[in-house]
Amino acid sequence: QNRFAGSGDRHAIADLVYGAVRRMRSAGWVTGAVAQPSGRQMLLGALIMDGEDPTDTFSGQRYAPTAVQDAELADARELGRAPRGVRLDYPAWLEPELVGFPDAALEALRRRAPLFLRVNTLKTSPEETVKTLGIDGIEAEPVDGVPAALRVTAGARRVRGCHAYLSGLVEIQDAASQDVAAHCGAEPGMTVLDLCAGGGGKTLALGASMKGKGRLLAHDLSRDRMKDLETRSVRAGIEVEIVAPQTLDPLRGVPDLIVVDAPCSGSGAWRRNPDAKWRLSPSRLAELQAIQAGLIDQAIGLVRPGGRVAYITCSILKSENQTQIEAALSRHSGLRLAGERTLLPGEDGDGFFLADLETTHTDRTGTLS
Repeated sequence: QNRFAGSGDRHAIADLVYGAVRRMRSAGWVTGAVAQPSGRQMLLGALIMDGEDPTDTFSGQRYAPTAVQDAELADARELGRAPRGVRLDYPAWLEPELVGFPDAALEALRRRAPLFLRVNTLKTSPEETVKTLGIDGIEAEPVDGVPAALRVTAGARRVRGCHAYLSGLVEIQDAASQDVAAHCGAEPGMTVLDLCAGGGGKTLALGASMKGKGRLLAHDLSRDRMKDLETRSVRAGIEVEIVAPQTLDPLRGVPDLIVVDAPCSGSGAWRRNPDAKWRLSPSRLAELQAIQAGLIDQAIGLVRPGGRVAYITCSILKSENQTQIEAALSRHSGLRLAGERTLLPGEDGDGFFLADLETTHTDRTGTLS
């Protein structure tokens, strides 16, 4: 609406808004808000918590917000005296889920997320990619424990227009997301179905693990979510078959591996989508849990006997992770847990959960949803 704002201004405004929304409860506390804080209170609170003088920004000069009034901060409080859920900025109703969860991981969700790239190892190496990125003024460094991951340390806003991205040498993908994709166990020669492919980030990572050998299938109930996957797969040099919902049944008993990157609260990635944290409700969480259980059953009904199902969420909530797996094991006698991986949000990536489920006999109790 403000056409005078250039791209730099818009980026700066976006950073301020995201930073405030990530810390909505704590910002309200330090400004003395008794209910949900206004946008102005959120921004004032964010500045105060960052150790800045809010009057420098709220000066009333030119395009700046109107000057701070003494009454606005008359009820200000110290954040250290706030309840845990306020200090760490999560919805109060999630307190039972997050008792005992590490404070450091919740603190990470209050901060801006790093930008990570996944090197397409079918085309290049991480070492060569760092050099290629450098030509376009982008600096990146390896991520310990995730061989194809690079953390961008400078020039992040140039990535989508750089040669490495446009030529398929890299994809934008969180390091923890890369980690769980690599641990799904996709291998050359397998038939792999990504059941909830979405935009296809993990689909392409699975294809890289398969080294371009085998059959890689991608499905999502919403075809629109996969609208860019064909372009991205061509750019990456990976062949992907798009599977429509009505053509899933003929695949029954065919896939060696089915990856279920299930719809979830997204709580492990709240720093990237901070509004999702405050929009989540108990009823929506229950709805997601029902979808997750249905997808696990569906995958078990589709995978070949002796095949594997990799269940993934970008959630930190036990009810979407371990509880779902325990319930699945109780529903399916021909299923065993072969492995489990939990990644906490932090400097090396978002929060993720992965459970490796192995079918031990022809269990076909799963039904197509």
